[in-house]
Amino acid sequence: MRFSPTAIAGVVSVDIEPASDERGFFARLYCPQEFEAAGYPFAPVQSSLSHNTRAGTLRGMHYQTPPHAEAKLVRVTRGRAFDVALDLREDSPTHRRWTAAELSADNGRALLIPNGVAHGFLTLEADTDVVYQIDQMYQPGHDAGVRWDDPAFAIAWPQSPRVISPRDAAYASYDR
Repeated sequence: MRFSPTAIAGVVSVDIEPASDERGFFARLYCPQEFEAAGYPFAPVQSSLSHNTRAGTLRGMHYQTPPHAEAKLVRVTRGRAFDVALDLREDSPTHRRWTAAELSADNGRALLIPNGVAHGFLTLEADTDVVYQIDQMYQPGHDAGVRWDDPAFAIAWPQSPRVISPRDAAYASYDR
């Protein structure tokens, strides 16, 4: 795996290094020793799947509040998505800044997103599957989010969403 830091501290692009032959390829997607050696210790305890039927589906910007904040490794296993990490850590030098990457089944890229950083994505194709590996067990009542279109962040989405949940559309603007 190749680890590439982004403009947001702790948000890391993780690329596979496939071994290819006439059958296709084989690639490691996660190895705790490789993450640790690269300086990004991460030990998932839960995996989740977000299946998105329609292109233009927006999910986000979500995070879990302390003491149940989550770090996550996010990867698209079918389709394509514009994936966004938004730094909400008040003590961070990149507070209120965002970074994005196109994640797809073809490129195999993942984003490692630390706790305190909100996450969201916009599907670029129908039938896009997003797999999450998460380092904490989900705790109801600690869900939180901010508006996907909040001018405080000015996220440059590639298009307006066609599908968004009422909850995600109703998040308040960020006030810090």
